[in-house]
Amino acid sequence: MKKDLLNTSEIQQATRRLGYVQLISLLSGNIFAAAFAFNLINQRKTVEYTFAVYMLLTQLAVIAISSVNLFKPYVSDTFLLAMGSLLIIALFHLLVLILTINFVKEYEAPKWMTIVALFLIATAVTGNLFALLLGWSILMKSRGFDSSRLLKWNVMWEKITWNSTAVLGMFFILLMLTISVTSRFTFDYTLAVENNYGATLQTPSLEYPFGTDNFGRDVFSRIVFGARISLLVGFAATILPGIIGGFLGAIAGYYSNRVDNWIMRLLDILYSIPGILLAIAIIAAFGANTVNLIIALSVGAIPTYARTMRANVLMVSNYDFVDSAKALGASDFSILFKQVVPNSLAPMIVKSTLTIGGAVIATSSLSYLGLGVEPHIPEWGNILKVGSTYLESNSYLAIFPGLAIILLVLSFNFLGDGLRDALDPKLD
Repeated sequence: MKKDLLNTSEIQQATRRLGYVQLISLLSGNIFAAAFAFNLINQRKTVEYTFAVYMLLTQLAVIAISSVNLFKPYVSDTFLLAMGSLLIIALFHLLVLILTINFVKEYEAPKWMTIVALFLIATAVTGNLFALLLGWSILMKSRGFDSSRLLKWNVMWEKITWNSTAVLGMFFILLMLTISVTSRFTFDYTLAVENNYGATLQTPSLEYPFGTDNFGRDVFSRIVFGARISLLVGFAATILPGIIGGFLGAIAGYYSNRVDNWIMRLLDILYSIPGILLAIAIIAAFGANTVNLIIALSVGAIPTYARTMRANVLMVSNYDFVDSAKALGASDFSILFKQVVPNSLAPMIVKSTLTIGGAVIATSSLSYLGLGVEPHIPEWGNILKVGSTYLESNSYLAIFPGLAIILLVLSFNFLGDGLRDALDPKLD
């Protein structure tokens, strides 16, 4: 590649064909090398091509991870049916990748691909949201959506997909989401929760890839099922304060100083209490469970979202289209929630993505302290708490859940940075 770039300023077709050889790295699970190979193979990389590549990689990774259960003494009753379905979906995704390369252009796609897009969107029920993004993108182009809308969609996702770390972060998040959905049918929950004193503290092996804990529970299965809790609490503890804080911030930013002062001063009181301390107090008062954990983390985050929305609304309220709406006699409610708020959402989306990682850390931290979800439920903080007592003798019990937390938080941060670069007009 370096020689081609030095001699002709572009990568030659013969060099690109070497990408097919590099695809063999998929057999070793090297997603990074495989993603690079797909990028090398195709010179014309549309947004849809990137979606299709990572959609297929996600599906293959889920199949590979689920296949580990073949080495266990027993599997889920729905394992064979689920694995067969996943393989069929993977073949369909491969076919869509080929169709995308050959027929989907930058701003158009054949009308017959509408059917393909609808089937593709249906496969997103597995949690593979790359399929949803690709299906929607193809649907927009095959149905001839407004050109300005297509332009905005392409520009935004081109900025994100050209950011390698953002795409890899998105890949890991959606992989965890897909595993969380499909594990219900491919993993046996009893291996993660039931004690097996005949297999306590087993070292990593084919049967137990991450070993077993002091109760004989499979750590690999516990981490897989624990992803559900981390993602559920992370998203819920971000969406709830985002909605409540966004509403309060919008009201405060649009209406009079008196309303603004009342809302923001009350939120300042809440903001003065450290979030983790407030969460501990709420959980101590109402008990440790998943619902209380979500509420505890949400309450402390409301002021930050309110401040962000208020600042955006104050800025957008001065734009000309708002004055035009007022001149045409539109009500304040209509102007605020149909004109101002939709144009203030981009920074809120970026902030939400960047703070989900913090919610995941807070969830694991509170569970580690015994103040999160119930101790017997597979959750990464609970798993880490058990592993921390065996750092010297069986360090893998703490290393694997710790790495899972680190990778998920990093992925959200990388994706948040990519969204900020794509949605912040000041960075254009």
